[in-house]
Amino acid sequence: MLKLMCKGKIHRAVVTEANLDYVGSVTIDEQLMKEANIEPYEMVQITNLRNAARWKTYAIPAPACSGTVCLNGPPAHLFHPQDQVIILSLGLFDEQELRRLRPRIIFVDEHNQIVIQEEYELYNNRGEVNWSGLQAR
Repeated sequence: MLKLMCKGKIHRAVVTEANLDYVGSVTIDEQLMKEANIEPYEMVQITNLRNAARWKTYAIPAPACSGTVCLNGPPAHLFHPQDQVIILSLGLFDEQELRRLRPRIIFVDEHNQIVIQEEYELYNNRGEVNWSGLQAR
């Protein structure tokens, strides 16, 4: 059985731009993409903390360390500059792949610069879920 899992997250990024006239996608600082396990053109889910809007689109890189988070195309109606968002990278994993999965959570400041990076080991060396190391902050 395949399971849909979070493989990466950028927590409370700040939207820097919303460009209605662009073809589509979300443009994200390349460094943030790398650290959150997001590949170019990978589908991501973006949730707006201001209005609970949720959007799925593909990610394209902006220059590294630029702090760019730009919603392109139709979501520009739902996401505005200065909105805080959560960007999730999801993947389907079989049982073997799941054992190797280490989700990464990236916390950023108001300029979308990384302040904390966390990586979670989901399974211990006996193949059991590592419950004690996975509690919410």
